[in-house]
Amino acid sequence: MPRICHNYGTISASTAARPRGHRPNRALIVPGERQYGGVTVSATLPTANPANPGKDAQLDEDIRLLGRLVGDVIREQAGTHVFDVVERVRRLAVDARRAGVTDPELGEVLDALELGTALHVVRAFSLFTLLANVAEDVHSNRRRQFHRDAGSPPQVGSLAASLDHLHRAGVDARQLNAVLDRLRVSPVLTAHPTEVRRKTILDTQRVIAELLARPGERTDAVEAELRLNVLMLWQTAILRLSRLRVRDEINEALSYYDLSLFRAIGSLQRDTAAELGARWPELRQRELPPVIRMGSWIGGDRDGNPFVTADVVRYALDRQSAVAFAHHLNGLGRLAISLSMSSRLVTPTDALLALAELSGDDSPFRADEPYRRALRGMQGRLAASCRANLGAVPVAILDEERAPYEGPRELLADLDVVTESLTSHGAASVASALVVPIRTDVALFGFHLCGLDLRQNAAVHEQTVAELLTSADMCTNYLDLDEPSRQRVLLAELATRRRLRVPETRYSEKTTSELAIVDAAADGVRRIGPDAIPHYVISACSSVSDLMEVAVLTKESGLNVDIVPLFETINDLSNAGATLDALLSETWYRDRVRSHGDSQEVMLGYSDSNKDGGYLAANWALYRAEGDLVRVAAKHHVHLRLFHGRGGTVGRGGGPAYEAILAQPPGSVHGALRVTEQGEIVAAKFADADLARRNLETVLAATIEASCTDTENLGTDRERYASTMDDLADRSRQEYRSLVYETPGFADVFRALTPVTEIAKLNIGSRPSSRTASARIQDLRAIPWVFSWSQARIMLPGWYGTGTALSAWIGDDDNRLKELQEMYARWPLLRAVFSNMGMVLAKSDLGIVSRYAALASAVPGASEVVERIVGEHQRTVEVMLRITGDTVLLADNPALARSIRNRFGYLDPLNHLQVGFLARYRRGEDDPATAELVERGIQLTLNGLATGLRNSG
Repeated sequence: MPRICHNYGTISASTAARPRGHRPNRALIVPGERQYGGVTVSATLPTANPANPGKDAQLDEDIRLLGRLVGDVIREQAGTHVFDVVERVRRLAVDARRAGVTDPELGEVLDALELGTALHVVRAFSLFTLLANVAEDVHSNRRRQFHRDAGSPPQVGSLAASLDHLHRAGVDARQLNAVLDRLRVSPVLTAHPTEVRRKTILDTQRVIAELLARPGERTDAVEAELRLNVLMLWQTAILRLSRLRVRDEINEALSYYDLSLFRAIGSLQRDTAAELGARWPELRQRELPPVIRMGSWIGGDRDGNPFVTADVVRYALDRQSAVAFAHHLNGLGRLAISLSMSSRLVTPTDALLALAELSGDDSPFRADEPYRRALRGMQGRLAASCRANLGAVPVAILDEERAPYEGPRELLADLDVVTESLTSHGAASVASALVVPIRTDVALFGFHLCGLDLRQNAAVHEQTVAELLTSADMCTNYLDLDEPSRQRVLLAELATRRRLRVPETRYSEKTTSELAIVDAAADGVRRIGPDAIPHYVISACSSVSDLMEVAVLTKESGLNVDIVPLFETINDLSNAGATLDALLSETWYRDRVRSHGDSQEVMLGYSDSNKDGGYLAANWALYRAEGDLVRVAAKHHVHLRLFHGRGGTVGRGGGPAYEAILAQPPGSVHGALRVTEQGEIVAAKFADADLARRNLETVLAATIEASCTDTENLGTDRERYASTMDDLADRSRQEYRSLVYETPGFADVFRALTPVTEIAKLNIGSRPSSRTASARIQDLRAIPWVFSWSQARIMLPGWYGTGTALSAWIGDDDNRLKELQEMYARWPLLRAVFSNMGMVLAKSDLGIVSRYAALASAVPGASEVVERIVGEHQRTVEVMLRITGDTVLLADNPALARSIRNRFGYLDPLNHLQVGFLARYRRGEDDPATAELVERGIQLTLNGLATGLRNSG
């Protein structure tokens, strides 16, 4: 299953056989060689596009300007000496990158730096890369706007392009109606700790982006503002003084609603209705359901996070609801000011006049302004609803007592009265421009804003239920029972109305906490509505009893939610279809699903499946699991909704969303798609309204397109391709597990080779980096696993094992090579898998790994592990290029090649300095002040590299 990024690359291999009709890459390359632990790898660096030298002129100008301003600020703030050092390091690093060789002088200069100066260099290069990101994003938006202004055809990935494609393909309104009836595209924001930038830094970045994006000539005033913001960045601490709390993560995520999501989602909802109606007039009469429904895990995901408590769940629900109420109250307030129509000049409908009379507004100044009176009354009722649900009103309004709305539907009905009345006296355009956007937002966000999922590990549920059963004298040996026996015990409990909790019984701290959380969730649903807590996700789900245990726990509090199994390991994914089949075969559960609209959600874990079996095996296991789940759901006449739990980097499921969605197995989308948005990807996708709109539109467009067409169209070749992939995935998994889980001492090598231990000390998230105190790879969370490999520029989770599998399968058989070339040309799955892997291979730099290898020199077996990694990297690059027919990685992605030119010379010094800091830190420092500076250097380089790499975890 392809991963649902910005990646960079420098390594190519010898040209091999290409598919017929393949056009070779014409990019200029500069050859060079590097020695990696005795292994020589040929490297190439893409250079500027000679076919269109002016295409990126504005970007180059922006980067030069920002670089000059950074230099000016460094000279002013840190002195000429520091500026000269930074400039010398910059020239050496950039020249070495352009030449494709390692410059020993660069290492000598960096190694000789005094500690304080080294920290200045780290901050300087971190700021360079951060501002390069801003410039690239602005340039990307500029190019899209130029494309639109020029009247060019809709770009692939846009809603217009996808709907045009469906219209040309003959998809009719009936087919679309079936998809729209089930349409549920839900990005779910999570707090996984890979966003290393503080909100203050993000805010200043946005100001700089706005200044760069201003049309017209770059004036002295604009440059002066840019200089001020660069100065503020230089004088602002990048690192947090303390670790984020869950409440901080909740508030940071909620800030994106006012920043971008309200505007982006509302406009996308209205534009989608218009685009559909323009192509299928029959659809103009139907009310389009919400096309985007936001979700959140922040404050509900307690898997391995002891800081998520009942109080935190209540806080998350109340803060989400408060944001929604504040938005709607402010909207009604603006509308009351705008709709100044006088009853002396227009004739409102009787329904509108009735609303005005019910408002209680008897001000003589508004006696002839029924719309203002009606809206003040509506605002008062909404404030009363907010006060009833939350105990307070988040915005200042006149404190008038009104009967609260029972729910969003009543407010929507009143807004419809306003719209109909305006239309009746010729002001339909006013209603469309002013009232409809507010109505849309109420329909989209309700009183809950977004759905908060609960999540916990199946092992915790098992322990909790066992304690409840024991205390109630219902079953004292539950943990010793086999699966059928457990199901019988749990089914007996589900058949009764009584609660297992025994009054005045003292339960363990963990059980008390779990019960308090489901009680808080049930209370939130009663106050705010069922959409407030829609799902309960079970991590590490592997059996029917895992779901039954959650059903028992939620019964204890009267919480009626969808129970969502999360299949994470390769084995659990392989058994996912059988588990769902067994579950839906149970009468009690099938009845439960029927009461929830005959819909069943299943979550697929990208991160842990990758850590378990490696990149290729995980992708194929995910794809296979989806196909199995589709068949089981069809057998039981159940609507399947898949929830993709992926992260930002390819090793955790990242990659272009449009291609990944179109590469899903047939029948696995069908209008419904939920996907996590994690860590630094939240800022990358939702930093402003235009960016948020574009990313959400891409997911929506691909979901509709994949729901209406067979994007694979493989016919009878599907099974042959699947058989080949079975073999490749098995070979890949064996090689990956042989290195990671079967090589003696590998965990020690990994911890010495990468900064994984030091990452745990970076104040970037509330959740611990490991589920337990164990040092085993199995117990390490997938996030620091991927993050640490990214820091060392190895990116192992995104490719390791694939080269061995492909090379061994092909052998000397040209027919097998041709078969893989055919599969790559025809199969969206394999194209997406190779595209994402190519990005991460290109983004890695095994020339740098030799420096990290020095950190592990004293660890037994380290040199063998490093040599094995280097060999597999070279093998993977070479065989992939043989299959794709390209001569260099990123041949099809000039934008990423441009990113290499703009930033990789700035990352190399950060890696070099990070290794030096790590070595000093691990040796220990006698002077506490020096030790503090060394630790700060490590954290600054972690931050700088994550910023430059863009998708670090």
